[in-house]
Amino acid sequence: MTLKAVRPLSRVLRWFVPRGLLGRSILIILAPMIVLQAVALQLFYGGHLDVISRRLAGGVAGEVAMIAELAQREPEDRATLFREASWRLGLAMAFEEGARLQAVERPASMPLLPLEGDLDTALRERLRLSFDTDWQSDPRSVIIRVQLHDGVLHVEAPRKRLFTATLYLFVIWLVGSALLLSGVAVLFMKNQVRAIRRLAGAAEAFGMGRDLGPIKPEGAVEVRQAAAAFNRMQERIRRFVGQRTELLAGISHDLRTPLTRMRLALAMLPRGAEIEEDLAALTQDVEEMERMIAAYLAFARGEGTEQPKPADLVELVQDEAAKARRAGGAVEVTTPERLVLPLRPDALRRCLGNLLDNARRHAQRIAVAVDAVPRSGQAAPDTGPPLWAQVTVDDDGPGIPVGDRETAFRPFNSGAPGGTGLGLAIARDIARAHGGEIVLEESPLGGLRARLRLPV
Repeated sequence: MTLKAVRPLSRVLRWFVPRGLLGRSILIILAPMIVLQAVALQLFYGGHLDVISRRLAGGVAGEVAMIAELAQREPEDRATLFREASWRLGLAMAFEEGARLQAVERPASMPLLPLEGDLDTALRERLRLSFDTDWQSDPRSVIIRVQLHDGVLHVEAPRKRLFTATLYLFVIWLVGSALLLSGVAVLFMKNQVRAIRRLAGAAEAFGMGRDLGPIKPEGAVEVRQAAAAFNRMQERIRRFVGQRTELLAGISHDLRTPLTRMRLALAMLPRGAEIEEDLAALTQDVEEMERMIAAYLAFARGEGTEQPKPADLVELVQDEAAKARRAGGAVEVTTPERLVLPLRPDALRRCLGNLLDNARRHAQRIAVAVDAVPRSGQAAPDTGPPLWAQVTVDDDGPGIPVGDRETAFRPFNSGAPGGTGLGLAIARDIARAHGGEIVLEESPLGGLRARLRLPV
């Protein structure tokens, strides 16, 4: 088989293989067992059962052939022969004098056991007379009719003489063991997968800034080790963030103290026409330094201390749009009535404010829209597709070339005079802390579109 033929086959098989770990684990456990039991059943059915069936059918056919031969040789002793056959062989006999066999159509059937075919074959081998068999009239017996020279011999053979109950026991054992092992496998794997799902949920929540505390290690040894490692990782990250926040708070305090002294010194200097322009420039530099320090501190902290809570995204967007209008921006807002989801409101206000401020500084017109869109490829059959809460900020400014859009998110990469280069970096950091993302695209207004997506 060539590589080109293997690839389509692998795509077809991918549709039938379960996607989840539970389904795949159960498939790995049960598939070999089912194949093994199917082979065992085939060996029993095709070998042992076939031999037993032929032997039992041969015994009954031999007895019927012997009785028919004796009944045809000695017609005067038929009564004694039938009585002895009924007593010693368990075969019920009757003779219909002068009758002739008539062709009877058998209903088409596909019997589970090879009894009918084996009995007909054995009768043809041992009985040199015309005959037919009736499996439909009596559920407990098989009626065999043999054409003698002066009539028809009727023989009722009990069905239990033609098969053994071992088959039922074997099938019950196969089915019962399969069901038992399937139940054990499902219960065991559900417990293992439950621990992995809890670990995945804790990791997702921690990545979105929701501090749920340490998780309880459970499940297999490897899963427990992973849970313990995750707890240690959480503790190290918390300790690192706390140390960084304390360090930056101290640096901010140390830097703001001399800046405050400089501001006071500038305010106390005597005014004069010859130095007024220099004093204004120095004051503007000090104010710019204070803004830069505040931006750097906000970026380093990442708003990580705020815990998520249900909040209305529409209300937050409208508040920030109102602030942008007060600052001189022409902002149009299109939103639904409400869109509540778990948010860190203060952090998201900073994110939206940075996006609107970036658009206001470079454009004359700004359009903001809020809606909910499905996440592609993640449809759930019971609860419907998961949703993104989407905020788009469009402007009619100069925009950003396609090759430079990802670079715009790098810290300290300012493309405008007076900017710190942290606005978009802080916005993306906040969006990712919520489990979302920000991308830059071409705007229908001719400028730049910032698309913010948050999981609902």
